[in-house]
Amino acid sequence: VGVGTVAEADQHSGGTVSRIGLVAFRDFLRNPFSFLFTRSSGEDRIAQYVIREHGRGRPLAEILEDPYIRNRTTPQERARLLDRPEVVRALGHDVVESARAQTTS
Repeated sequence: VGVGTVAEADQHSGGTVSRIGLVAFRDFLRNPFSFLFTRSSGEDRIAQYVIREHGRGRPLAEILEDPYIRNRTTPQERARLLDRPEVVRALGHDVVESARAQTTS
């Protein structure tokens, strides 16, 4: 098995390599600041954990004090977590507002 160049791989794949690069570059030009609005997969995992634990019957205040959450987030990230639409939708607006009031006092 020989090692080919990118150009040779491009010929064999029908131009897939160069098309992927062009798509990514085009997307970057369309919105060069999109990286500012992306969420990390870590934040997604934390949000899913909060939703799952609340679904199991734990109060939100207790979940936010959980070592799993506190060791992986800053206070700002926990506050931002309460702004996520999927968290508000799953837990309820009143529950989230109550947790916000407790964290600010």
